[in-house]
Amino acid sequence: MNVNQSVPPVPPFGQPQPIYPGYHQSSYGGQSGSTAPAIPYGAYNGPVPGYQQTPPQGMSRAPPSSGAPPASTAQAPCGQAAYGQFGQGDVQNGPSSTVQMQRLPGSQPFGSPLAPVGNQPAVLQPYGPPLTSAQVTTQLSGMQISGAVAPAPPSSGLGYGPPTSLASASGSFPNSGLYGSYPQGQAPPLSQAQGHPGIQTPQRSAPSQASSFTPTASGGPRLPSMTGPLLPGQSFGGPSVSQPNHVSSPPPQALPPGTQMTGPLGPLPPMHSPQQPGYQPQQNGSFGPARGPQPNYGSPYPAAPTFGSQPGPPQPLPPKRLDPDAIPSPIQVIEDDRNNRGTEPFVTGVRGQVPPLVTTNFLVKDQGNASPRYIRCTSYNIPCTSDMAKQAQVPLAAVIKPLARLPPEEASPYVVDHGESGPLRCNRCKAYMCPFMQFIEGGRRFQCCFCSCINDVPPQYFQHLDHTGKRVDAYDRPELSLGSYEFLATVDYCKNNKFPSPPAFIFMIDVSYNAIRTGLVRLLCEELKSLLDFLPREGGAEESAIRVGFVTYNKVLHFYNVKNSLAQPQMMVVSDVADMFVPLLDGFLVNVNESRAVITSLLDQIPEMFADTRETETVFVPVVQAGMEALKAAECAGKLFLFHTSLPIAEAPGKLKNRDDRKLINTDKEKTLFQPQTGAYQTLAKECVAQGCCVDLFLFPNQYVDVATLSVVPQLTGGSVYKYASFQVENDQERFLSDLRRDVQKIVGFDAVMRVRTSTGIRAVDFFGAFYMSNTTDVELAGLDGDKTVTVEFKHDDRLNEESGALLQCALLYTSCAGQRRLRIHNLALNCCTQLADLYRNCETDTLINYMAKFAYRGVLNSPVKAVRDTLITQCAQILACYRKNCASPSSAGQLILPECMKLLPVYLNCVLKSDVLQPGAEVITDDRAYIRQLVTSMDVAETNVFFYPRLLPLTKSPIESTTEPPAVRASEERLSNGDIYLLENGLNLFLWSVLPVLDNPLSKKVRGLIDSLRAQRSRYMKLTVVKQEDKLEMLFKHFLVEDKSLSGGASYVDFLCHMHKEIRQLLS
Repeated sequence: MNVNQSVPPVPPFGQPQPIYPGYHQSSYGGQSGSTAPAIPYGAYNGPVPGYQQTPPQGMSRAPPSSGAPPASTAQAPCGQAAYGQFGQGDVQNGPSSTVQMQRLPGSQPFGSPLAPVGNQPAVLQPYGPPLTSAQVTTQLSGMQISGAVAPAPPSSGLGYGPPTSLASASGSFPNSGLYGSYPQGQAPPLSQAQGHPGIQTPQRSAPSQASSFTPTASGGPRLPSMTGPLLPGQSFGGPSVSQPNHVSSPPPQALPPGTQMTGPLGPLPPMHSPQQPGYQPQQNGSFGPARGPQPNYGSPYPAAPTFGSQPGPPQPLPPKRLDPDAIPSPIQVIEDDRNNRGTEPFVTGVRGQVPPLVTTNFLVKDQGNASPRYIRCTSYNIPCTSDMAKQAQVPLAAVIKPLARLPPEEASPYVVDHGESGPLRCNRCKAYMCPFMQFIEGGRRFQCCFCSCINDVPPQYFQHLDHTGKRVDAYDRPELSLGSYEFLATVDYCKNNKFPSPPAFIFMIDVSYNAIRTGLVRLLCEELKSLLDFLPREGGAEESAIRVGFVTYNKVLHFYNVKNSLAQPQMMVVSDVADMFVPLLDGFLVNVNESRAVITSLLDQIPEMFADTRETETVFVPVVQAGMEALKAAECAGKLFLFHTSLPIAEAPGKLKNRDDRKLINTDKEKTLFQPQTGAYQTLAKECVAQGCCVDLFLFPNQYVDVATLSVVPQLTGGSVYKYASFQVENDQERFLSDLRRDVQKIVGFDAVMRVRTSTGIRAVDFFGAFYMSNTTDVELAGLDGDKTVTVEFKHDDRLNEESGALLQCALLYTSCAGQRRLRIHNLALNCCTQLADLYRNCETDTLINYMAKFAYRGVLNSPVKAVRDTLITQCAQILACYRKNCASPSSAGQLILPECMKLLPVYLNCVLKSDVLQPGAEVITDDRAYIRQLVTSMDVAETNVFFYPRLLPLTKSPIESTTEPPAVRASEERLSNGDIYLLENGLNLFLWSVLPVLDNPLSKKVRGLIDSLRAQRSRYMKLTVVKQEDKLEMLFKHFLVEDKSLSGGASYVDFLCHMHKEIRQLLS
């Protein structure tokens, strides 16, 4: 079958399927197809209006268009102007094109730097005190945004920090130490074109539909503009030709001497006396004392140099306040995508389609490519050559979630049983049969789409071809028509050529003094009595096949015999923790229903038995060893649930010491805080993986427990870590029990191996996630649940072909909860391109950020944190500079131009750079950094999206009777109104910012309903913290307002955008 061949609209098996019935070929094609409802599922039931600030007096701004540009425009090749790309909602926002405007030539350099200024040392530290809006306005006030972009803030490249620290002639930021700086004495390049500073230069008026605008700050007078031909070096300010819409920032206006200046400016005021270099102290939000407009002064900056120009006509004062609506808004992009793509199902039949954003609710119809719920890529159009990939610097990666849970409206993957012969595979590369395989010679042979090998079709699998070369039974077979499906594995795919036994769960409970004192042990034992009725089961099974066992421990281990024939449970103590063994086999792992009375009796007795304990020391490695040995003796895979409270300091293998040292932060030794203390934990994890023993760790620390070391075992076995610092039953019970219930009940694949195959030209070279690898190709997972992802990076090893595209196949071999050995297959076809514009048009920023965060979080294990941060910034600058150089229409260097689908890359990357792992504040503890680091490693794209850019929901802006989620606002303090109530969530925490007590009234009920709805969307229970306005907790709440400057020195969104602009200009020079 040709990859590009059109696929009939709906295969006959589009109906929801009962959970994994056996696949019977005879009736497969004849099933009646009920259609899934075409409504978006989940909590969002309709378009979400954007948050709009009231336009300032005297201005009117139409809402940004949410319509997608026509397809024809999107294809505009490089170098060809594209007009009229935008919908009718677009209007010219900014200066009217009919009013006169005084401009300088676009590339006018000003006089040479003054000696005193040039010799001043550059000040290199984190971004200085918060900018006044006037400072930032100087560069951002000319930013132009074309197309359906959120009305958003202007941005500048230079002159940050306190007004007294003037930038040196090196052209580096004052205070840019965190982001690196340029060598002393090297200024940004000056264009050669000469012009006269005072000359009026005409500007051509853009077609009205192009919606190119220069945002005017609220309250400031509007700058006029002038129509006419362009002068050399001037830019048109319309959209980039290769992109439907692009974002462009303003030329810098008030720059240090020796830097370039472009854009609409009048002459600058004369320099003050040499004794006063630099700017005066700021007053009234501007530089220097407050003053009115003065003739012949372009801007009220007392210390700007003179350039010998003739005075021009009077200029209005610069805007008083920067309009943050002039830079790309995540909220607007999310809302536009929901409106444009949330109503229609996403049909996967076409190669290389970019799916809707993860924040959009949409239905998926599988017609040959895997659903984006299973695989998301950083780009759906891969460069044909490695040279082109190196030039663009866009990482080629896929975030794969093999066992992702689907919404009820979508059918689970069909299970195909080929009997004893097993699934059909390519003889050479071992790829599994999929829709892209090409049948030839009347159906007697097939050509592998991955390695081009010709294979014979077994007689039992033979079928004739139709006139298009497709098998006549293609739509009766999932593996020939769907992107995702499962095969039942034969005995050849099992360990020791023996079908596996059903897995087991072992609950291992810390009964040291800390665990008893906090009430944890009593709470857990009570919960387990009922929770054991909800162990995962498959299909229509009446009860779960999973067996359970129980161990308690402090310095020694206690095993329990809960055989159904016993009247009371029996305890056996193992005190020799240096040489761990399991003292009993029969009666340790039991069926819950058969041994219910004995189990209930045990769970009643445990809290009483240890109620008076004074033992404070615990062990850890021997506990995991005991569980693994028990699974080995029972010849089954399984999961250990470990409930642990303190640093394991008792004499035993894996003993740890307290090595928490905040003095190491920002030194070369900081990486040791993320590394395990001893190799014993990695060795143990390796043994667990070989046995199929997955470990889930629940931590309840009152002080340092060395999460970096303890989390190694869960991390390498595919397990999870949950952390409840300073656990108190009354405060944390709901969160802990909710996480525990979900963790015990979720469907898990055990003893799994995953391999990713690719077509010729690219190969998988790097893997990120919670797993172990003993070789370069196989990802080994003792357990894998529906929340875990594996991120895979690809590199070129040959040239790709535009016609055939590139193919990925992810194959996961695992044991189901019922003990059945299965293969889950996901296939995805991507386009290939020879034009960089096609690459940039088909990227997905959310997936890119997921990859970059994981890359950085792994990097801190081996490199200084500052080096990791600099690497991220450099890569982002290279990606955007390559676009600017090769895809954007020629324009002034003072404009920041971003690709349409990457316009949120700077804001999201800044959030990653400001995260607690890469830039911790004084209050962030080492354990929390290690916890977040391992958590992000296996997050999916939706989780990293909300984790790095939290959702801020105003609760008092929408009608009380409305049941839909209120539209989010941008994560910045500017968006908060005193007296209103806001809910903030990032997937781990919920904050309610409020002045009101929680009462039994309609608003309170609505808020509680919304909180329940948000918790249901996330994989972990989010504890609610109520933050009163102007309370001391407010600082914690504001830590999550990621567009603002952080206390730990992280840049604000505006500052970072300016910094990226400067980095890009440096690269382009």
